[in-house]
Amino acid sequence: MCHVIVTCRSMLWTLLSIVVAFAELIAFMSADWLIGKAKPSSSQELDNRTGGSQEPYRPTLGIYGRCTRISHMQFSRRDTLCGPYAENFSEIASGFWQATAIFLAMGIMILCTVAFVSVFTMCVQSIMKKSIFNVCGLLQGIAGLFLILGLILYPAGWGCQKAISYCGPYASAYKLGDCSLGWAFYTAIGGTVLTFICAVFSAQAEIATSSDKVQEEIEEGKNLICLL
Repeated sequence: MCHVIVTCRSMLWTLLSIVVAFAELIAFMSADWLIGKAKPSSSQELDNRTGGSQEPYRPTLGIYGRCTRISHMQFSRRDTLCGPYAENFSEIASGFWQATAIFLAMGIMILCTVAFVSVFTMCVQSIMKKSIFNVCGLLQGIAGLFLILGLILYPAGWGCQKAISYCGPYASAYKLGDCSLGWAFYTAIGGTVLTFICAVFSAQAEIATSSDKVQEEIEEGKNLICLL
């Protein structure tokens, strides 16, 4: 018989697992890993003549994508074009970024799998006599290691030609040059920290769902068990 067991700790772990998976996925897909050096708009001179002001824009560069501004003939219309600069995996700008993409993708796949499974932990608490929370916590720890490897390798690719074109000639491995780090990089770091927190907290979720109070309510014949 299926018993629906909901506790504060198990629900918090489930929510954190889902948030972490989405955060890492969004960061990976974003082009805001590096914010390039400021470039003047092609219409800046015209704006100065007419008394207006057009601040220089800063293009952004991700692991496989980029965002840049395209100025049209009307000068008053300027669009930001975002999309992948690499049509396939081999065209990613640096071998280090290729390795980063692999490690991050593996970590994110594991996190998404755990996030999906975590939704069903209210009904299923064990798999082959092993706690599903402990299994998921172990997988989250492995995913965290993949994410760390990817984030460590990523700055090693700052010396590639693509990064130099955005960050200036002084950019090199682990040196940003004229660039700055974008929100996607910090989001990936924050998501990695939360991944390990989730891995540790999964043990608390397992304790909460197998406590004596839960067992007592199961023995009383209750199918829906909600505990603080």
